[in-house]
Parts: sequence; C-alpha cells; structure tokens
Amino acid sequence: MASSTHKQQLLPNLYGGATSAPPPTPAAQPNSLLSTSDAADALSRLLHRLPPTLSLPTRCASPSSAAATCPPSLSLNDDVLSCVSQLGYAQLTDHSVPSGLANSAESEALALFDLSRDRKEALFPKNWPLGYGDEEDEGLAESFRLDSARWTESSELALASLRELALELEKLGLKIVDGLTKELGFENPLGHDPTRFRSLMWVSECVRGSKPDLSGGFYPFVVGLQFQIRNQKYSMLSDSGWVSVLPHVDSILVTVGDIAQVWSNGKLKKVRGRPVATVGEENDTRCITMSLLITLPTESRVAPLLPNKDQTKEESEEESNNGGGGGEGQERVFNSFDFEDYAWRVYHERLLFKDPLDRYRVT
Repeated sequence: MASSTHKQQLLPNLYGGATSAPPPTPAAQPNSLLSTSDAADALSRLLHRLPPTLSLPTRCASPSSAAATCPPSLSLNDDVLSCVSQLGYAQLTDHSVPSGLANSAESEALALFDLSRDRKEALFPKNWPLGYGDEEDEGLAESFRLDSARWTESSELALASLRELALELEKLGLKIVDGLTKELGFENPLGHDPTRFRSLMWVSECVRGSKPDLSGGFYPFVVGLQFQIRNQKYSMLSDSGWVSVLPHVDSILVTVGDIAQVWSNGKLKKVRGRPVATVGEENDTRCITMSLLITLPTESRVAPLLPNKDQTKEESEEESNNGGGGGEGQERVFNSFDFEDYAWRVYHERLLFKDPLDRYRVT
C-alpha cells in the first residue's frame, strides 16, 4: 500500500495545479457512458463483424481428459516403416498370439503380486535392470523385470504362460525390427544373433490417478510390444507430447523406442517409456501391464546406422561397432554413446519434460 501511494505521488498532475481536484469518476458522469444494455449491444455488433475463421484458442486437453484415438493398424506383410514412422506407434492385428495365452500369462503375473515382500525379493533378486522393485526402494510402481533368456524357475511359481507370451512377442518384435531396418536401407544390427539383443518382460502394477507419468520406470528399447487383453486406454509420451490411445482388443500395441530413433538417424518418431494404463481413482479392479521390450546388452554402443555404398561389409561393421555411421550426403543427427551409461541415467532420473536423447544430438 505504501508503495502504491508513493507511485501516485510521483505521477504528474494532468488536471491542473497541486490543489486541483482529482479527475471525475465514471459514477459522476452518467451521461458520458453507455448504459449496460447499450454496451452489450455494441459488443454483440462488434463480435458479428469478426472474420468467420477467427476463434478463441482452445486449451490443450490432458491425456486423461482427451478422447482416446485408435492407433494405425500395422501388418507385417505391408510397409512397416510408413505405419510407425510418423507417430512412433501402431497396433498389430494380424498376428498368431492367441488371446488365451495372454489371459493365462496375466493370471500368472497377478499371482506374483500376491507373494509376500520377502518372497518377491528372494525369487527375483535385484540385478539391474532385472529383478523386483517397488516404490519403497526405487520410487517406482511395484514391478517385476524378467529376462526371457534367463527365466526364474521355482517350484512355487507357475510362469509357463508368461514365459511363452514373452517368447511369442519377442519373435514378432524381431520381425518388426528386421522390417524397419530393411526399409530404412541398412543391415539389421541384431541379425539372428541372440547375443546382440535382450528381451525384457516388464510386469508392472498400474498407477491409479488422472495424470499419467513414468512412475512405472523407463528403460531404453528398440521396439516394445504389449498385448491388448481387454478394452483399456493407455497414455504414452511421444515426441509430440502425451497421447491417449485405445487399441483393438486382441491386438498388440507396438511402440518404437529411443534406440530405434537413433539408429534411423532421427527418421523414426519414438515413444518414451512404456504405455501407461489409464485407471481412475474410482476403479478398484486390479490392473497390471505386461510389456516386452526388445533392447540391447549393456555393453552395446549406440549410433546412427547410415548406409555407405563405398564401404565394404567388413568396414561398415567395424565402423558400426565403433559407434560410427557415415553415409554419403547424410549428416548425423546423433552422436554415438554408451548404452549402459544412457540406460542407467534414464532409468534413475526418469525425466518427463526433457528428452534424454537431447544431450547426444549433433548441434
């Protein structure tokens, strides 16, 4: 208040000398102003004169309130690249994974969450990124991360269906990677060598609430696959922001990961993290997600894979192993980086508002 008074004293007197009266208030001049009715009529006439295409800006809806869209359909017999390059995700409808297998796998996965904490930690010891984790020790939603090549066997656990589902999704994921790399014009860096990739089955408890987040954890991947067991909306963090999708029942939601985007030298759009189930606070039904991530061994090096016709196959492989990737007429969008260092950072930092690949972009 004192500051306001001081500012008034510094203002020049526009209405006469030091003793002149303050300017008249609107209440003192009833004849100089429009009546309320006249003002409304004038405003109405003004609005009708505006161009028909002029409209007030609309608020961007959050993923929880926005209408869910159906992802584009992907077929392994069609152009895989055109289906996923623009959005970073699609739904695979022509696959051979039976819905009964997915339902059985879900029942087995739900049983894992019924175990005591001691049994969970004993059966799934931490060996980053594998093992059991929860909010208490990792700040994450309760989850199990399983490697399909090194499956936990126990007499008290029946996980045959979950493991079979992981292997079926892995086969489809490798076919999608092969199709993408061929259409992009370079050799598939995974090939048919099981030592060049890892399959991570991530079983996570759904986080209830109206706002999506990455509290379920984030790990780098090439492609991700998730069987749509029932009518369930998901939120995903794409390059264009949060999106809400509703895939067809019995389809497989396919997402392109950050590693694939680097390989493509930025041609592919990506999804950061795994799809997050949209579950309201009022919904008391148990909900989990089962995501299969095709990812890389921790000792891998990640770099753009650009075709170079002047190189021999041996030279191309050597440059790729060293994190290179030239390509005539093509400039690299990303610098090469160590996969383990990158994976550790994004897993623990879980940044929502900054793309973790930004630090590796060529400036």
